Amino acid sequence: MADDRDRRIAELEREVADLRTLVKALIGEVEGLRAENQELRARLGQNSSNSSKPPSSDAPADRAGRGGKPPTGKKRGGQPGHKGSQRQLLTPTKPSVACYPKSCRRCDTHLPRRPDPDPIRHQTVDLPPISPEVSEWCLHRVTCPDCGEITCAKLPAGVPRGMCGPGLMALIGLLTGDYNMSRRRAVRLLGDVLGVDISLGALSEAEENVSEAVAAPVEEARERVADDPIKHSDATGWRQAGEARTLWTIASSAVTVFFITKDGTMAGLRALFAKIKGILVTDRGTQFGFWAMDQRQICWAHLVRKFTDFSERSGPAGLLGQSLLLCAQTMFHCWHRVRDGTMSRRKLQQLMVSLSALIERHLDDGARLGIRGVSGSCADILEHRQALWTFVHTPGVEPTNNHAERELRAFVLWRKSSFGSQSDRGCRFAARIMTVTHTLRKQKRHVLSYLTAACQAALRGDRAPSLITTTP
Repeated sequence: MADDRDRRIAELEREVADLRTLVKALIGEVEGLRAENQELRARLGQNSSNSSKPPSSDAPADRAGRGGKPPTGKKRGGQPGHKGSQRQLLTPTKPSVACYPKSCRRCDTHLPRRPDPDPIRHQTVDLPPISPEVSEWCLHRVTCPDCGEITCAKLPAGVPRGMCGPGLMALIGLLTGDYNMSRRRAVRLLGDVLGVDISLGALSEAEENVSEAVAAPVEEARERVADDPIKHSDATGWRQAGEARTLWTIASSAVTVFFITKDGTMAGLRALFAKIKGILVTDRGTQFGFWAMDQRQICWAHLVRKFTDFSERSGPAGLLGQSLLLCAQTMFHCWHRVRDGTMSRRKLQQLMVSLSALIERHLDDGARLGIRGVSGSCADILEHRQALWTFVHTPGVEPTNNHAERELRAFVLWRKSSFGSQSDRGCRFAARIMTVTHTLRKQKRHVLSYLTAACQAALRGDRAPSLITTTP
């Protein structure tokens, strides 16, 4: 009996031990599932305000919840004290028409036609009937009287081999490039507005001619942006015949250059920079690791979105995010005052001594929390510590990378409407034409006139005009 009882007790102890092991395993599995569930819920809650997702990807509920500035109660339009803007008068292309009042508006007395030394000038702008300018060259064929060989004349230098002259080529490049117009719609517009009947093939050939005409100035712009002391860089997706590509921009105050590469790796990005020089404003992407950290500025707009993500979590992560958001908002308030001229940079530097230390202390606390999706991000931000405060000490450097993101916006719209390009030639045209138009508009130069001059120079075999002005 005693042996049976001892054996039974031993069996029960083994069963209890097995149950304890099973319970521990189940508890571990539950904790893992709980963490996974929290992560998935966080992903479901991502939108443009708490992640790097674009605003166009937000759900209708997210867009409705964005809100905005509360109404001020004022009427729409310019407010008292607002400096208005007026349309500038142009030089008339027709003789001015003099208009005189016939009678007094009070007593109806007949008024003489007496000129006013300072009359009110009213101008209208209209378009004359547009008709294309067609040039013709007759290439005569002459039979040799000695051998009977027939020889045909050649086109003079500077005459296009296709149907498009330099002005039409420039317009096509502007329509299908900068204005993101599909080739078929461009063909319709040229026919409806200009009366030019052109095929899709001829239009595509004109695009290639424009691309080659501006190739040298674009390369010059690439070298210039590498020399600029401050530049911004960002990337977005692109497609070539359905395959993934990466679209990069490098932008300074005077020049914007675009590149389309096969991937977004560090090696591919490094090859785009002719020189590693100056301060580079970017996000925390690992592709920018080749740039010295003390010569970088990390985009605080990205950090604010990350802090917003923290603040929407529960527990310590939420409290950490709220603290970091408050610090970031205080920092931006001071920066905006410096930008508007209501605070000196020296005062900003004094305030940022304590504020930067507080932000880094919060990030240190977050790195030690051991929370998935939070602690790793805090540690990564601290690894970029040297690049967080460059804007405080270096004039001309901004705390955000909004400049590069604005430059990419037009290209993103092009991608959404056309799904990218179908060939290497199409990618080259897209990058070059957008480089030209964005750079020219920064310098307030006329885009169509430049493209026309570039095409004329290419037809003559000359170098196209420079995209770089002598004055900033």
